Amino acid sequence: MPAPLANVPVHLVTGFLGSGKSTLIRRLIEQKPEGERWAVVINEFGRVGIDQAMFAEHDDLVVKGLPGGCLCCQLAFVLQASLVNLLNRYRPDRLIIEPSGLGHPAGLLDVLRGEGFAGVLDVRDIIALLDPRRLDDPRARQHETFRDQLAMADGVALTMTDLATPDQREAASAWLGEFWPAKRWIAEASHGELPLSLLLDGRRHARPSGAASSAHQAARPAAATLMLNEVAFREPEPGRPLREEGASLGHATLGWRWHAAEVFDLDRVTMLLGTLPANLRVKGVLHTADGWKLYNRAEGTVSLTDTAWRRDSRLELIDEAGRLPAAEALEAKLAGCLVNR
Repeated sequence: MPAPLANVPVHLVTGFLGSGKSTLIRRLIEQKPEGERWAVVINEFGRVGIDQAMFAEHDDLVVKGLPGGCLCCQLAFVLQASLVNLLNRYRPDRLIIEPSGLGHPAGLLDVLRGEGFAGVLDVRDIIALLDPRRLDDPRARQHETFRDQLAMADGVALTMTDLATPDQREAASAWLGEFWPAKRWIAEASHGELPLSLLLDGRRHARPSGAASSAHQAARPAAATLMLNEVAFREPEPGRPLREEGASLGHATLGWRWHAAEVFDLDRVTMLLGTLPANLRVKGVLHTADGWKLYNRAEGTVSLTDTAWRRDSRLELIDEAGRLPAAEALEAKLAGCLVNR
């Protein structure tokens, strides 16, 4: 019988929507020490679940996706059950958790520090990501969860710095310097490149978790219902994509899943996505005539890369409530981008 797990290092990688969390985690995985087994838990606000397509699982890496809400409130029960299963089944040497961009670290810390994981999990430095360009938007500075993510962080990684101006980078560092207690480190992480030593040498997160924002506290009563809904997973049928919609915490999501056999014309679908409002968060994994592609658009910047994902095609849109495009009209336009219809 294997020995009980004890003091498994846990690293939280937080950051607002589109800050580059999955990219940074993928870069850290590329530096993983040989012989260590890592587990990565990815929480997405949207119901479709796309970020896990960025990761190819190996014997020494397991990736668990938990879409459809926020781990700190709506999916807290789901997280606890999933972690118990993951720890017992895979026995990782290190655990990385990526909360939703709208997630609040306080509620998540309550779960990880709860009685059920006492002596099993050891929460290390919380890493928050910040795109310096976002500070130009007054709504970001005033957003309670955005500020709390950064306030609770032990270290901050400045992402998208290749797209930011020197003044924006300097302003971000100065703004972060106003937080108290002071950050243990602030580092630029262009293209998600962050030294692994900042993860491995992190100390135990000793700050009190505090309280989640009022919006997150209000979302907690729906947790039990969401847990039951998210357990079920339906496979899409050819010619009948599954649409998923949701709304919470002042934001809304709209997403689809298509059968793996359906193929998109890459030029047509990327052109269509390019016509969507610039502030819209768009991400997808698509089976195209040019192969399987991962599409990611945040803050107006688009990336298109290959992916090992083969289960189905997925697309997710996220924006403030009331600002998403009409679902049926967009679904019809997406159908027009398929080459096998």
